[in-house]
Amino acid sequence: MKMSFSKFLDNESGATAIEYGLIGALISVIIITAVKLVGSNLSQTFDKIAQNLS
Repeated sequence: MKMSFSKFLDNESGATAIEYGLIGALISVIIITAVKLVGSNLSQTFDKIAQNLS
């Protein structure tokens, strides 16, 4: 019993999965923020081009 409890405490596979999940979430937030910024800047650029063509 003591040996199996020791193995349970030494097992770090769950912590590694949580770390990968947090890294994935952080990367997702960065990508979403970048796409929103680029999208709004691109929209403004197309609006300026459309106004100059009119």
